Amino acid sequence: MGKTILCACEDVPLSEVGRAFARGHRDLESVKRYTGFGTGPCQGKSCLNAVVKELLRLGATPAEITPFTARPPVQPVTFGTLAALDPETLPLDEGVPEPVRPPPPLPAPSGPLPARADVVIVGGGILGLSLAYQLTLRGMRDVVVLERSYLNSGASGRNGGGVRAQWSTPTMVRLGLRSLQLFRSFAGETGVNGWFRRGGYLFLAPDGSQVKRLERNLTVQREQGMATRILTPDQACEVVPELDRSRFVAASWNPDDGVVFPWPFLWGYAAAAQARGATVRTFSPVTGFEISGGLVRAVETAAGRIRCDTVVNAGGAWSPEVARLAGVSLPNRPTRHEILVSGPLKPWLGPLVSSLGTGLYFSQSQRGEIVGGMGDPAEPPGVAHGSTLRFLARFSRALTGYVPATAGLPVMRQWAGNYDVTPDNNPILGAAGPANFLQLSGFVGHGFMMAPAVGELMAEWMTGREKDEIFDRFTVDRFDRGPAVGEDFIIG
Repeated sequence: MGKTILCACEDVPLSEVGRAFARGHRDLESVKRYTGFGTGPCQGKSCLNAVVKELLRLGATPAEITPFTARPPVQPVTFGTLAALDPETLPLDEGVPEPVRPPPPLPAPSGPLPARADVVIVGGGILGLSLAYQLTLRGMRDVVVLERSYLNSGASGRNGGGVRAQWSTPTMVRLGLRSLQLFRSFAGETGVNGWFRRGGYLFLAPDGSQVKRLERNLTVQREQGMATRILTPDQACEVVPELDRSRFVAASWNPDDGVVFPWPFLWGYAAAAQARGATVRTFSPVTGFEISGGLVRAVETAAGRIRCDTVVNAGGAWSPEVARLAGVSLPNRPTRHEILVSGPLKPWLGPLVSSLGTGLYFSQSQRGEIVGGMGDPAEPPGVAHGSTLRFLARFSRALTGYVPATAGLPVMRQWAGNYDVTPDNNPILGAAGPANFLQLSGFVGHGFMMAPAVGELMAEWMTGREKDEIFDRFTVDRFDRGPAVGEDFIIG
């Protein structure tokens, strides 16, 4: 039986758009992520109108069909061409800017709000949804998650999908190891495939100072039972033969780390939590809190208010904004980090590879694309999702330096997300301000990696079971107590 194809680039049939709509993905951005339409070389030029027409036929509102932003480059450009550009001549705030136009109206909330809840979680990223799921596993049903936009709109849906336990402190290693276990069991528990692939992480040290860093981390990781090894360049090239071994002097290799496809984890956690009684509402930004007697009594939104016993701030880069509504000041500093995807190659890259000191990281998807990013020390703080030519030039120079064979590979699309940075690169957890206003933010670039384990531990504490030491050690008032031991193994 034939099928009507709406998106030829990604082979998305008409029926798949209908399936997405029936599962609650009504707005265009959500349908794009669920089906994959508009993510190929034409970026929706040939299929957007047809998808919009079908969504309107199914009952979408005008606010739900606001066209998404096509991501640069306009046409595929090779890494070699981009590497020939001098990034120092390219500014941070130019390239292909976001279009200047009035903000479109938000779609209506995805459903009515309950009048009351035991717990209201502000933020529908993986941290908030993991917590909601774990709370319902422990018998709590009156849990509400409020997301200001669509699921996967923030950092959780914009990251490279790397998940690892190679960290520099025992606490982060412990959390990373537990999260890896939970990532592996996710599909069996929720019925949603997150495409977890245990290909390992390979960290490249370009000089002696970075080797010493790897050796210090190796001691911590071995004490936690990890299989991490320090490799020579020749040994590293046995793991990834395409590497230019002259560019690094040693490498750290843990084969148990891996890569996931981020989007299904949010959908899976949300669906599983709702199946157990939780409520997840998208397009429901929080506008304020009712506070009295040192407690948050209610959460206010444009669609109504929810009386509650506990509020959790899991807003990621927007956590300081949420905290201010409760009279709380957080030191979190959001910073843009850009990322890209290439055209497909025959699979050749097993692990995620990262070059220490440069921030470069890259892996290969199951379809063969190179997915990678690279932080920029000159990036100013602030929430931003625009894309720059400077990033393309910096990344392309770094990638082709380590893997010359990628020079002819085209860049298909770039985008950006935001790290949620704290002064010591550790999260902010526990109460701040009102005694029932709990924090779950400040994970820099590793919130996705830590979310399964932290959500599990936080749910244990919130339901009267054991309280892990992280909820006392990582409270916001630690910055008043003096310098703390920070996590220094941040990439990107």
